[in-house]
Amino acid sequence: MWSIIKKIKINPFFWFILGIGIITGYFKEVVMVFAIVFIHEMGHALVANHFNWRIRKIELLPFGGVAEMDESGNRPFREEFLVIIAGPLQHLWLMGASFAFVSFDFWSTADHQQFILHNLMILGFNLIPVWPLDGGKLVHLGYCYLFAYQRAQALTLYSSIGVLALVSLLSYIMFPFHLNLWVVLFFLCISNYLEWKQRHYAYMRFLMDRLNGKMTYSRRQHLTFPNDMKIRDVLKKFRKGHNHIIVIKDTSKKTFIEEIEILQTYFHDKKINHTLQDITKGR
Repeated sequence: MWSIIKKIKINPFFWFILGIGIITGYFKEVVMVFAIVFIHEMGHALVANHFNWRIRKIELLPFGGVAEMDESGNRPFREEFLVIIAGPLQHLWLMGASFAFVSFDFWSTADHQQFILHNLMILGFNLIPVWPLDGGKLVHLGYCYLFAYQRAQALTLYSSIGVLALVSLLSYIMFPFHLNLWVVLFFLCISNYLEWKQRHYAYMRFLMDRLNGKMTYSRRQHLTFPNDMKIRDVLKKFRKGHNHIIVIKDTSKKTFIEEIEILQTYFHDKKINHTLQDITKGR
């Protein structure tokens, strides 16, 4: 637990928002929202820590929070799913606790109603399929289950940007002067832009961790290609949770190559533009 607590960072603007809450008389509401967000993010962090994930930081922001993990997409599907839903699940016991406390003097009916409303709003917003919200991460996990990692990565960002554009349009129509909402939407736009710019880096990390053995897989998959297929195009077909056997089709026979040999040829030998035929010469 102490190792997780040391990862907690408080954005300087958090204190600014807290100060505004005190001045305007909304201190209790501000503290309530940030407590909900903090517990939500700690849910992610505790489950990630249980699976020995590398936790970069847990940061409280003026408009919410974020738990950043230093992982590359090679963790088991079950682990990723549990880490993602661990945040939203915290709202269930929080709302249950509020119902239990409402009969006590320190927790008024108004506090209870406000607490339930904040929980439902934060839970609902986090499940919107926009990266890097929990809903967006679940969509990415689903795409990774169905498609090769690079294609899943692209589909996640395409769908995320599309949904974000729709949410922004609806916000403009329904809540044109809701400052907090526009701050959050701006943050999401920046996050999607940065994720798009860094997509190649994320893809390389995915491959590098496979090269270094930092991966787990649930099944072996045979991928069949012609012998003139370029190595870089073969790598684009690699999928999360699969250990690949490359099958090279030839006129007279079939040749099998382990994925580690493809990765070593690409990264160690720097034969980026070589074909599968170049690897099998002399066999």
